[in-house]
Amino acid sequence: MNILIIGYGKMGKTIEILALERNHVIQYKVDQHTPDTLESVDASKVDVAIEFTQPGAAPNNIRFCIEHGIPVVSGTTGWLSHKAEIETYCHQHQGAFFYASNFSIGVNIFFKLNQYLASLMKAYPDYRPTLEEIHHIHKKDAPSGTAITLAETIVHTLPNLQEWILADQNAEKLPNHSLPITSVRKDEIPGTHIVSYSSDIDDIVISHTAHNRKGFALGAVLVAEWIRNKKGVFTMDDFLQF
Repeated sequence: MNILIIGYGKMGKTIEILALERNHVIQYKVDQHTPDTLESVDASKVDVAIEFTQPGAAPNNIRFCIEHGIPVVSGTTGWLSHKAEIETYCHQHQGAFFYASNFSIGVNIFFKLNQYLASLMKAYPDYRPTLEEIHHIHKKDAPSGTAITLAETIVHTLPNLQEWILADQNAEKLPNHSLPITSVRKDEIPGTHIVSYSSDIDDIVISHTAHNRKGFALGAVLVAEWIRNKKGVFTMDDFLQF
């Protein structure tokens, strides 16, 4: 399989290593620090694109791939206000677009665990949910896309919640109808997400901790293999068939 990597930072480099290990060819690497540009890409030489860039660049990168008939897998977070527009564009051009806030198999199992726990907690409104995410200092968006996915599931499930909100350390001072998300940036931590339900009696806590980027990158490569000959808009639920 011939791959176009859009975004050649730490994630892009990890994707390259794993793709090569799986006998794929990196046809192009597009980044502000590489000689390749999207305009130099010959779409006939590319089977699929994997896009991990910045929020401001992602929509145009994805449109380019769809317009040129390249199935595109994107893991860029922080641009989801444009997601519906991109999905419409994909359908109009009969393209293939796959988005996930997190490609890790473990994280997606954690998503399902979060959904199940929230459904159980509907009957126990005395427990106050909170969410914390911890990432490396280079991560620019806050909260993380993974945290937003977790939070939206909780908000949509619990009838006493109306919204999630990015909070500081004084989360207990926020309105009871809001789900506070605390974002921490330190060191080179790949990612930790903690969902807590607290009451006067006890706490219920579930968490996921990534040890490195390999789980995210491998998931993206596996999805790229899966989407190669497909048309439409897809998510991890389609891929994992949960």
